[in-house]
Amino acid sequence: MKFCKKYQEYMQAQEKKLPGVGFKKLKKILKRCRRDLQIQKGLEGVVDIPTCPTIAKEMSEIVGCFNERAQKLLDLHLASGVRKYYIWFKGKLQGNHVALIQEGKDLVTYAMINATAIRKILKKYDKVHYSKQGQAFKSQAQSMHMEILQSPWLCELMAFHINLRESKAKSRKAPALFDGCSLTFNDGKPSLSCELFDSVKLDIDLTCSICLDTVFDPVSLMCGHIFCYMCACSAASVTIVDGLKIAEPKEKCPLCREAGVYEGAVHLEELNILLSRSCHEYWEQRLQTERTERIRQAKEHWESQCRAFMGV
Repeated sequence: MKFCKKYQEYMQAQEKKLPGVGFKKLKKILKRCRRDLQIQKGLEGVVDIPTCPTIAKEMSEIVGCFNERAQKLLDLHLASGVRKYYIWFKGKLQGNHVALIQEGKDLVTYAMINATAIRKILKKYDKVHYSKQGQAFKSQAQSMHMEILQSPWLCELMAFHINLRESKAKSRKAPALFDGCSLTFNDGKPSLSCELFDSVKLDIDLTCSICLDTVFDPVSLMCGHIFCYMCACSAASVTIVDGLKIAEPKEKCPLCREAGVYEGAVHLEELNILLSRSCHEYWEQRLQTERTERIRQAKEHWESQCRAFMGV
Protein backbone atom coordinates (compact mmCIF):
# COMPACT_ATOMS: atom_id res chain seq x y z
CA MET A 1 0.00 0.00 0.00
CA LYS A 2 1.90 3.06 -1.26
CA PHE A 3 0.00 5.56 0.85
CA CYS A 4 0.65 3.45 3.94
CA LYS A 5 4.42 3.83 3.48
CA LYS A 6 4.10 7.54 2.78
CA TYR A 7 1.97 7.99 5.88
CA GLN A 8 4.35 6.07 8.14
CA GLU A 9 7.34 8.05 6.87
CA TYR A 10 5.50 11.33 7.48
CA MET A 11 4.51 10.42 11.05
CA GLN A 12 8.01 9.15 11.90
CA ALA A 13 9.59 12.35 10.58
CA GLN A 14 7.67 14.55 13.04
CA GLU A 15 9.82 16.07 15.79
CA LYS A 16 7.03 15.56 18.32
CA LYS A 17 5.03 12.38 18.57
CA LEU A 18 1.60 13.24 17.22
CA PRO A 19 -1.64 11.24 17.31
CA GLY A 20 -2.28 9.22 14.16
CA VAL A 21 -4.06 6.14 12.81
CA GLY A 22 -2.56 2.66 13.09
CA PHE A 23 -2.14 1.79 9.43
CA LYS A 24 -0.06 -1.27 10.32
CA LYS A 25 -2.97 -2.56 12.36
CA LEU A 26 -5.39 -2.16 9.47
CA LYS A 27 -6.50 -5.80 9.39
CA LYS A 28 -7.03 -5.87 13.15
CA ILE A 29 -8.99 -2.63 12.97
CA LEU A 30 -11.21 -4.00 10.23
CA LYS A 31 -11.86 -7.22 12.15
CA ARG A 32 -12.63 -5.29 15.32
CA CYS A 33 -14.98 -3.00 13.41
CA ARG A 34 -16.78 -6.04 12.05
CA ARG A 35 -17.01 -7.65 15.47
CA ASP A 36 -18.19 -4.48 17.20
CA LEU A 37 -20.64 -3.57 14.46
CA GLN A 38 -24.18 -4.35 15.59
CA ILE A 39 -27.14 -3.17 13.59
CA GLN A 40 -30.21 -2.46 15.66
CA LYS A 41 -33.54 -1.89 13.99
CA GLY A 42 -36.21 0.11 15.77
CA LEU A 43 -39.94 -0.07 15.40
CA GLU A 44 -39.79 2.16 12.33
CA GLY A 45 -36.88 0.28 10.78
CA VAL A 46 -34.30 2.96 11.61
CA VAL A 47 -30.76 1.56 11.50
CA ASP A 48 -28.38 2.63 14.26
CA ILE A 49 -24.70 1.94 13.56
CA PRO A 50 -22.45 2.26 16.63
CA THR A 51 -18.90 3.52 16.32
CA CYS A 52 -15.80 1.41 15.95
CA PRO A 53 -13.96 2.17 19.23
CA THR A 54 -10.44 1.97 17.79
CA ILE A 55 -10.89 4.36 14.86
CA ALA A 56 -13.20 6.61 16.88
CA LYS A 57 -10.56 7.08 19.57
CA GLU A 58 -7.83 7.79 17.02
CA MET A 59 -10.01 10.27 15.10
CA SER A 60 -10.88 12.08 18.33
CA GLU A 61 -7.21 12.37 19.34
CA ILE A 62 -6.19 13.66 15.88
CA VAL A 63 -8.91 16.32 15.83
CA GLY A 64 -8.10 17.36 19.41
CA CYS A 65 -4.39 17.74 18.61
CA PHE A 66 -5.09 19.71 15.42
CA ASN A 67 -7.58 22.05 17.12
CA GLU A 68 -5.25 22.77 20.03
CA ARG A 69 -2.23 23.55 17.83
CA ALA A 70 -4.26 25.63 15.37
CA GLN A 71 -5.79 27.66 18.20
CA LYS A 72 -2.35 28.43 19.66
CA LEU A 73 -1.02 29.49 16.25
CA LEU A 74 -3.94 31.81 15.53
CA ASP A 75 -3.85 33.28 19.04
CA LEU A 76 -0.22 34.13 18.34
CA HIS A 77 -1.10 35.79 15.05
CA LEU A 78 -4.01 37.80 16.49
CA ALA A 79 -2.23 38.87 19.69
CA SER A 80 -1.57 42.59 20.06
CA GLY A 81 0.20 45.02 22.35
CA VAL A 82 2.34 43.79 25.23
CA ARG A 83 0.86 40.30 24.99
CA LYS A 84 2.04 39.97 21.39
CA TYR A 85 5.65 40.84 22.22
CA TYR A 86 5.56 38.61 25.28
CA ILE A 87 4.47 35.66 23.12
CA TRP A 88 7.10 36.46 20.47
CA PHE A 89 9.94 36.47 22.99
CA LYS A 90 8.66 33.51 24.98
CA GLY A 91 7.38 31.34 22.13
CA LYS A 92 9.19 28.89 19.93
CA LEU A 93 8.22 30.69 16.74
CA GLN A 94 10.29 33.62 15.55
CA GLY A 95 8.59 36.98 15.11
CA ASN A 96 7.98 36.86 11.40
CA HIS A 97 5.23 35.87 8.98
CA VAL A 98 7.32 33.18 7.30
CA ALA A 99 7.55 31.19 10.55
CA LEU A 100 3.80 31.58 11.11
CA ILE A 101 2.95 30.36 7.62
CA GLN A 102 5.32 27.40 7.89
CA GLU A 103 3.71 26.35 11.17
CA GLY A 104 0.29 26.69 9.55
CA LYS A 105 1.42 24.65 6.55
CA ASP A 106 2.63 21.87 8.85
CA LEU A 107 -0.76 21.85 10.57
CA VAL A 108 -2.64 21.67 7.29
CA THR A 109 -0.46 18.79 6.08
CA TYR A 110 -1.07 16.93 9.34
CA ALA A 111 -4.83 17.40 9.03
CA MET A 112 -5.02 16.41 5.37
CA ILE A 113 -2.82 13.32 5.52
CA ASN A 114 -4.76 11.96 8.51
CA ALA A 115 -8.11 12.73 6.88
CA THR A 116 -6.93 10.80 3.81
CA ALA A 117 -5.68 7.87 5.95
CA ILE A 118 -9.01 7.54 7.74
CA ARG A 119 -10.92 7.75 4.46
CA LYS A 120 -8.79 4.98 2.96
CA ILE A 121 -9.29 2.75 6.01
CA LEU A 122 -13.08 3.09 5.81
CA LYS A 123 -13.04 2.60 2.04
CA LYS A 124 -10.94 -0.54 2.50
CA TYR A 125 -13.41 -1.83 5.07
CA ASP A 126 -16.30 -1.50 2.60
CA LYS A 127 -14.26 -3.19 -0.13
CA VAL A 128 -13.27 -6.13 2.09
CA HIS A 129 -16.73 -6.73 3.50
CA TYR A 130 -18.81 -5.73 0.46
CA SER A 131 -20.72 -3.25 2.60
CA LYS A 132 -21.40 0.44 3.09
CA GLN A 133 -20.77 0.39 6.82
CA GLY A 134 -17.50 2.31 6.45
CA GLN A 135 -19.30 5.22 4.83
CA ALA A 136 -22.05 4.95 7.43
CA PHE A 137 -19.44 5.19 10.19
CA LYS A 138 -17.94 8.25 8.48
CA SER A 139 -21.35 9.95 8.56
CA GLN A 140 -21.72 9.06 12.23
CA ALA A 141 -18.22 10.39 12.97
CA GLN A 142 -19.26 13.70 11.42
CA SER A 143 -22.27 13.90 13.74
CA MET A 144 -19.91 13.22 16.67
CA HIS A 145 -17.59 16.08 15.56
CA MET A 146 -14.63 13.77 14.92
CA GLU A 147 -14.24 14.66 11.23
CA ILE A 148 -11.17 16.88 10.90
CA LEU A 149 -12.41 18.52 7.68
CA GLN A 150 -15.34 19.89 9.73
CA SER A 151 -13.08 21.60 12.26
CA PRO A 152 -13.72 25.37 12.54
CA TRP A 153 -9.97 25.78 12.98
CA LEU A 154 -9.40 24.51 9.44
CA CYS A 155 -11.70 27.28 8.21
CA GLU A 156 -9.72 29.74 10.34
CA LEU A 157 -6.43 28.52 8.84
CA MET A 158 -7.83 29.06 5.34
CA ALA A 159 -8.80 32.64 6.23
CA PHE A 160 -5.42 33.10 7.95
CA HIS A 161 -3.66 31.99 4.75
CA ILE A 162 -5.59 34.47 2.58
CA ASN A 163 -5.11 37.31 5.08
CA LEU A 164 -1.34 36.82 5.14
CA ARG A 165 -1.19 36.36 1.39
CA GLU A 166 -2.90 39.72 0.89
CA SER A 167 -0.86 41.52 3.53
CA LYS A 168 2.66 42.90 3.31
CA ALA A 169 3.97 39.38 3.85
CA LYS A 170 3.20 38.50 0.24
CA SER A 171 6.44 40.18 -0.82
CA ARG A 172 8.51 37.83 1.34
CA LYS A 173 7.91 34.80 -0.85
CA ALA A 174 6.56 32.83 2.11
CA PRO A 175 5.39 29.24 1.55
CA ALA A 176 1.66 28.80 0.96
CA LEU A 177 -0.56 26.83 3.36
CA PHE A 178 -2.97 25.79 0.64
CA ASP A 179 -2.86 25.49 -3.14
CA GLY A 180 -5.83 27.12 -4.82
CA CYS A 181 -7.38 28.53 -1.64
CA SER A 182 -9.58 31.57 -2.25
CA LEU A 183 -12.59 33.59 -1.17
CA THR A 184 -15.09 33.48 -4.03
CA PHE A 185 -18.40 35.25 -4.68
CA ASN A 186 -21.25 33.61 -6.58
CA ASP A 187 -24.22 35.95 -7.15
CA GLY A 188 -22.93 38.04 -4.25
CA LYS A 189 -22.78 35.03 -1.89
CA PRO A 190 -19.28 34.39 -0.47
CA SER A 191 -17.65 31.02 0.12
CA LEU A 192 -14.20 29.71 1.01
CA SER A 193 -12.88 27.22 -1.55
CA CYS A 194 -9.75 25.12 -1.35
CA GLU A 195 -8.22 22.31 -3.40
CA LEU A 196 -6.67 19.85 -0.99
CA PHE A 197 -4.44 16.90 -1.88
CA ASP A 198 -5.74 13.49 -2.96
CA SER A 199 -8.56 15.11 -5.00
CA VAL A 200 -10.29 16.51 -1.92
CA LYS A 201 -12.07 19.84 -2.36
CA LEU A 202 -13.40 21.90 0.52
CA ASP A 203 -16.15 24.50 0.07
CA ILE A 204 -17.44 26.49 3.05
CA ASP A 205 -20.59 28.55 2.58
CA LEU A 206 -20.33 31.94 4.29
CA THR A 207 -24.01 32.91 4.08
CA CYS A 208 -25.87 32.97 7.39
CA SER A 209 -28.95 30.75 7.03
CA ILE A 210 -30.85 32.91 9.56
CA CYS A 211 -30.49 36.44 8.16
CA LEU A 212 -29.56 35.17 4.64
CA ASP A 213 -26.68 37.67 4.46
CA THR A 214 -22.91 37.31 4.54
CA VAL A 215 -21.95 36.14 8.04
CA PHE A 216 -21.03 39.09 10.26
CA ASP A 217 -18.89 38.52 13.35
CA PRO A 218 -19.02 34.80 12.41
CA VAL A 219 -19.22 31.99 14.92
CA SER A 220 -19.03 28.25 14.26
CA LEU A 221 -21.22 25.96 16.36
CA MET A 222 -20.00 22.55 17.48
CA CYS A 223 -21.91 20.94 14.61
CA GLY A 224 -19.80 22.94 12.13
CA HIS A 225 -22.47 25.36 10.87
CA ILE A 226 -21.50 29.04 10.70
CA PHE A 227 -23.79 31.94 11.68
CA CYS A 228 -23.57 35.62 12.54
CA TYR A 229 -22.91 35.98 16.26
CA MET A 230 -26.11 37.95 16.90
CA CYS A 231 -28.16 35.50 14.81
CA ALA A 232 -26.71 32.59 16.80
CA CYS A 233 -27.55 34.34 20.08
CA SER A 234 -31.10 34.87 18.86
CA ALA A 235 -31.43 31.21 17.86
CA ALA A 236 -30.07 30.13 21.26
CA SER A 237 -32.49 32.45 23.09
CA VAL A 238 -29.71 34.39 24.83
CA THR A 239 -28.62 38.03 24.70
CA ILE A 240 -25.30 39.16 23.28
CA VAL A 241 -24.38 40.36 26.78
CA ASP A 242 -24.79 36.89 28.28
CA GLY A 243 -23.25 35.11 25.28
CA LEU A 244 -23.62 31.64 23.79
CA LYS A 245 -21.91 29.80 26.66
CA ILE A 246 -24.99 30.13 28.87
CA ALA A 247 -27.36 28.74 26.22
CA GLU A 248 -29.53 25.87 27.43
CA PRO A 249 -28.36 22.40 26.30
CA LYS A 250 -31.78 21.83 24.74
CA GLU A 251 -31.30 24.68 22.26
CA LYS A 252 -30.73 23.34 18.72
CA CYS A 253 -28.81 24.39 15.63
CA PRO A 254 -31.24 26.10 13.22
CA LEU A 255 -29.89 24.00 10.32
CA CYS A 256 -29.24 20.44 11.51
CA ARG A 257 -31.40 20.59 14.67
CA GLU A 258 -28.61 19.12 16.81
CA ALA A 259 -28.90 20.09 20.48
CA GLY A 260 -26.12 21.28 22.79
CA VAL A 261 -23.99 22.91 20.09
CA TYR A 262 -23.70 26.43 21.52
CA GLU A 263 -21.48 26.04 24.58
CA GLY A 264 -18.38 25.11 22.53
CA ALA A 265 -18.97 27.63 19.74
CA VAL A 266 -15.82 29.15 18.19
CA HIS A 267 -15.49 32.80 17.22
CA LEU A 268 -13.90 32.92 13.74
CA GLU A 269 -11.64 35.95 14.14
CA GLU A 270 -9.49 35.38 11.03
CA LEU A 271 -12.59 34.90 8.89
CA ASN A 272 -14.04 38.09 10.37
CA ILE A 273 -10.92 40.03 9.31
CA LEU A 274 -11.01 38.51 5.82
CA LEU A 275 -14.67 39.37 5.21
CA SER A 276 -14.31 42.89 6.61
CA ARG A 277 -11.56 43.52 4.04
CA SER A 278 -13.35 41.86 1.14
CA CYS A 279 -16.87 43.28 1.75
CA HIS A 280 -15.94 46.72 3.07
CA GLU A 281 -19.13 48.60 2.13
CA TYR A 282 -21.44 45.87 3.39
CA TRP A 283 -19.34 45.56 6.54
CA GLU A 284 -19.66 49.27 7.38
CA GLN A 285 -23.45 49.18 6.93
CA ARG A 286 -23.80 46.04 9.01
CA LEU A 287 -21.49 47.46 11.68
CA GLN A 288 -23.79 50.44 12.19
CA THR A 289 -26.87 48.23 12.43
CA GLU A 290 -25.19 45.81 14.83
CA ARG A 291 -23.87 48.60 17.02
CA THR A 292 -27.38 50.01 17.50
CA GLU A 293 -28.79 46.60 18.38
CA ARG A 294 -25.93 45.78 20.76
CA ILE A 295 -26.41 49.08 22.60
CA ARG A 296 -30.14 48.41 22.91
CA GLN A 297 -29.62 44.91 24.29
CA ALA A 298 -26.91 46.07 26.68
CA LYS A 299 -29.14 48.85 27.97
CA GLU A 300 -32.06 46.47 28.55
CA HIS A 301 -29.76 44.00 30.28
CA TRP A 302 -28.33 46.48 32.76
CA GLU A 303 -31.72 48.04 33.43
CA SER A 304 -33.10 44.61 34.31
CA GLN A 305 -30.04 43.94 36.52
CA CYS A 306 -30.57 47.23 38.35
CA ARG A 307 -34.27 46.50 38.90
CA ALA A 308 -33.45 43.04 40.20
CA PHE A 309 -30.79 44.48 42.56
CA MET A 310 -33.18 47.08 43.95
CA GLY A 311 -36.02 44.58 44.21
CA VAL A 312 -38.27 46.53 41.89
